[in-house]
Amino acid sequence: MRLDPFYLIVDSAAWIDRLVPLGVKLLQLRIKDAPEPVVRAEIRRAREICGQYDCQLVVNDYWQLAIEEGCDFIHLGQEDLATADLPAIRKAGLKLGLSTHDEAELETALAARPDYIALGPVYPTILKKMPWAPQGLERLSDWKQKIGALPLVAIGGLTIDRLDGVFAAGANSAAVVTDITLNEDPEKRTRQWIEKTKAWR
Repeated sequence: MRLDPFYLIVDSAAWIDRLVPLGVKLLQLRIKDAPEPVVRAEIRRAREICGQYDCQLVVNDYWQLAIEEGCDFIHLGQEDLATADLPAIRKAGLKLGLSTHDEAELETALAARPDYIALGPVYPTILKKMPWAPQGLERLSDWKQKIGALPLVAIGGLTIDRLDGVFAAGANSAAVVTDITLNEDPEKRTRQWIEKTKAWR
């Protein structure tokens, strides 16, 4: 499979409503610590908007709700992977993206036969406290050699200025959160990301 080089990650359907109409084609809805009915409603709304604008929606963590709501793509961290029902996920036809941070996690992820592998944090990130040091571009290249044709998503501390290096190192897609959501003009920044990643599209 092929991923869009611009992979936007947001935590609400409100963000999706604002940014997807600008031309976003790959988006992850990542909601943490919310009641199930709230998450379900957000997934439902996200699916509706993404369907309207031909944007691929990836649901983070909530694989059961993703199946129930008719989604077709999920992303799991290593802890979620350990408890997820992979046969049920495959039976439902969901594509699967997995996070990795070290060699052991990569081995575990590849055994699950995912549709893409994510590596992070490539650079220091303010999004959440990470037990791992920044991976750097050399590790990104190493991961790409190890996974071959499988798409590689770079995540963590990515900005427009860092994209050339990230793609040159072998990433197929660059995931972004705070460079857009904390920007004083998220719409303008989103358009800049779309324009900057055009060369890899």
